[in-house]
Amino acid sequence: MTTTGALPSFQDLLDRETVAVPECLRINTCPEIPQVLLTTDRWTDAAFAALEADRLWSRTWQMVCRESALTEAGDFLVYDISRYSVLLVRTESGQLRGYHNSCLHRGRALKSGRGRSREIRCPYHGFCWHLDGSFKEAFCSEEFSGQALESLSLPEVQTAVWGGWVFINMDLQAPNFSDYAGLLDSHFGRWQPEQRYVSVHVAKKLRCNWKVALEAFIESYHSIQTHPQILSFTGGDNSQYDVFGPHLSRTITPQGIPNPGQADRYGVAQTVDDMLGPGSFQHACDLTGIAPDQLTSRQAIAALRREALSGVLPASVLATATDAELMDSILYLLFPNFAPWGGFQTQIAYRYRPIDSDPGTCVMDLYFLDSFPENTARPADATTVHLDFDQPFTQVPGLSGLAAIFDQDANNLPEVQRGLLASRRGAVLTADYQECRIRHFHQTLDHYLDKEG
Repeated sequence: MTTTGALPSFQDLLDRETVAVPECLRINTCPEIPQVLLTTDRWTDAAFAALEADRLWSRTWQMVCRESALTEAGDFLVYDISRYSVLLVRTESGQLRGYHNSCLHRGRALKSGRGRSREIRCPYHGFCWHLDGSFKEAFCSEEFSGQALESLSLPEVQTAVWGGWVFINMDLQAPNFSDYAGLLDSHFGRWQPEQRYVSVHVAKKLRCNWKVALEAFIESYHSIQTHPQILSFTGGDNSQYDVFGPHLSRTITPQGIPNPGQADRYGVAQTVDDMLGPGSFQHACDLTGIAPDQLTSRQAIAALRREALSGVLPASVLATATDAELMDSILYLLFPNFAPWGGFQTQIAYRYRPIDSDPGTCVMDLYFLDSFPENTARPADATTVHLDFDQPFTQVPGLSGLAAIFDQDANNLPEVQRGLLASRRGAVLTADYQECRIRHFHQTLDHYLDKEG
């Protein structure tokens, strides 16, 4: 995208970097996704949700958890999505295996939640499997004399690990994860999410369709109205949107500059202090030795970020990190529902799941991934905070100023769902560029829902 309004584009900002810019940030795909009519039933209709269960969730790669949740033999975790349930286990040999979470005797769910067990025993009648999925034993096995119990292995799903995240795909014929994810691995190679720990994990229930929640985080257009407190330091209108194939897309929103339409309202010092806290601009002047009338807002913020990260990132990393990788929002989406941030700052990741088969409710998972000093033990991952429908993000320690932003979105989303249900027109509009990722998402979704796709 070319320069918008009174401020430079993201690519213009990269031209001002003093170190080499990684190729993944220099890519600007300038996507032109055809305008199509998106009808409201795709967010509101139970039949549409049932179609997603049949043709989407059963065929796509989905993030389940961090690999650090399954480190020891016998560790297990259950992943529920729509009507499906998948049991992930770490086997005695150290392999990660995934099974459909259903007893082959009478169908009871084999496990719930997460824990550790040296076998997979059904709590109903005691049918039991080894961790590798092979059949172990059944009480009164002579009752099944006409059936080959020893061949009764648990049906598996595909599993993969990328960036410290565990993924599953229920379709054994689906492409492997690397082919499905495309450029994701090459883009994140220098940011190493696998080297981080979970400092915050929130699972928030929302009264909206899972796609309504997802769509709020793949466009920055809503920031002017919904998040006015960030306009002094977020160039939302200058966001760059990219599409890298059917399963991968990206938004890069510049930070440390005012939004173009409001640029004349804010000075450099206010931009820095609003983003990082009172006194930050003066501290940056002292730190850099640059006069206040010569120091730019992005120079100041980058200097302060380098200072803050100097205790956890190697000097060699900070020396080659661009200012963009220290402050900008670099947000990817791996279709259908996993959205990780890139960069060297705290990496945020989102996941969106329907609650059971209800098209009007969902769970949004929010992860913060932080670095830790070299040659020190990895900190334990934070315990998950579960927020019910009416519990705000401000209840969660560690979110700081971002909690108010997440609450502004969370307050919007049920009203979006309400409006979609009430729509007389029965369709929605999307902006040509700033909301192109929404159309790209639905384009890929329709491909999966098409019986011939």
